[in-house]
Amino acid sequence: MHSILLRIMENRQALKLIEKIQKELFKDNFEVSEIVTDLKKLREITLELNNPVVTKALRLAYEHLENNNGFFIGIPDDEPIDSKDAELEVKISDENNVESFNYFLSLLTDLEKKNNVLDLKEYNKAFLAY
Repeated sequence: MHSILLRIMENRQALKLIEKIQKELFKDNFEVSEIVTDLKKLREITLELNNPVVTKALRLAYEHLENNNGFFIGIPDDEPIDSKDAELEVKISDENNVESFNYFLSLLTDLEKKNNVLDLKEYNKAFLAY
């Protein structure tokens, strides 16, 4: 599984897309239609990884952006709750949360870190609960 996860980091095209979006965010340019297009391209690249968490995260992210014209999910807590019985505490932002979106993108650049994949799962739960 590690070699599969490693491929996204090695895929220059994927990293270039992530970097492009992050550069635009840094310049305070949050153009939803452009971001959605780039996330869709990124998702196509990651489909061959056979990593459902990443594929789902990208789809849910661009759907969230399309439907809400912004990113209204907060950064997940440092320690995600593993218990299935625990109540899901979704972090919702009142305004476009560029910092959280940038963090979401950064998770995709290093999928070897278990915590990054766990945080992507938390984002997925939050997207679904939003």
